[in-house]
Amino acid sequence: MLMPAFNRPLFYALKHNWPLYAFEATELALFMLSACTFTIFLFDPSWPASHWFPSAIIRRALMGIAMGITAVLIIQSPMGKRSGAHFNPAITLTYFRLGKVKFWDAVFYVFFQFIGGILGVAVATTIFGGSLSKPAVNYLVTVPGPYGTAAAFFAELFMATVLMAVVLVLSNRAHLASYVSYYVGSLIALYAFFFAPVSGFSINPARTTGSAFFAGVWTAGWLYFVAPLLGMFTAADVYVRVNGRDRVLCAKLHPDPVFPCPFLCHFPGHSHMLHPHAEDISPLAHGTDTP
Repeated sequence: MLMPAFNRPLFYALKHNWPLYAFEATELALFMLSACTFTIFLFDPSWPASHWFPSAIIRRALMGIAMGITAVLIIQSPMGKRSGAHFNPAITLTYFRLGKVKFWDAVFYVFFQFIGGILGVAVATTIFGGSLSKPAVNYLVTVPGPYGTAAAFFAELFMATVLMAVVLVLSNRAHLASYVSYYVGSLIALYAFFFAPVSGFSINPARTTGSAFFAGVWTAGWLYFVAPLLGMFTAADVYVRVNGRDRVLCAKLHPDPVFPCPFLCHFPGHSHMLHPHAEDISPLAHGTDTP
C-alpha cells in the first residue's frame, strides 16, 4: 500500500520542524543585518565613525568584535538553542555527514539558510537604501583580495577547518559545551580582522550568496562553497578518527537542556524530539547501504 503523500518524510519534516527551519533563516538574516549595519557605520565615509576612527585597522578590529558578539548572541538566543544555531550550510552538512541530522532536516536547514542570507541583506537594503551599494560597502560581497584566489581559498579552508574542529572538541565534552558560543565568537572576531582582506571572510556559502545576490558579483564564487565544506568535512573526519564516532554527541552549538533537541543526539541531559538512536542516517550520509 502506498504511503499517503502527506505522510512522506518530506512533508512530515515540514509539518513538525518548520519552526526550526524558520529559526535558521532568521538567525542568518540577523547576522547579515548586523554585518551590513556595522559595515556601513564603520566604513561608509558619510558616517561619522570613519572620522572617529581614521585607522582602518581599528575599524576592522571593531568590526570583528561586533560580529563576534553578534554570533554569541545568536547562538545563545532561544532560537539558537532550539535549532542548534548552525546558520551555515557547511555546518549543517558536516553534522549530516556525521549522522546527527536527518536527511530532510538537513535539506530544509540548508534551503532556509540560503533564504536567510538573502533576506538579511534585503532588510538591510530596505533600511539603509543606497548606502549598501557604495564601493566601501558593496553589499559585503566576498571576493578574493589582493593576494589572489589561491590565498582566498586557503584562508577560507583554514578558517572553516579550525572553526569546526573547535566546535567538535568543545561541544562534545559536557563540561565545555556551554563555552562553544564564546569560542566561536572569538574566532569570528579574529577571522574578520585577519582574513577579511584576504578572502572577504565568509566560511558560509549562504552568507556569500546573500551578498552576491544583490551585488551581482560572483567572482571566484565556487571557492566560498568548496573551501568551507572541505575544511569542515576534514575537521570532522579527523575528529572521528581520533575520538570515534560515538564521541559526536549532538549537533547543537549550545547544550541548554531546557530546549528539546531535534537531532540524533545522546548529549547528557538533553530531552529529545527523536529517540537518541532512532533512524541512524550515518550509512546514508556516507553513501553506503543500510545493513
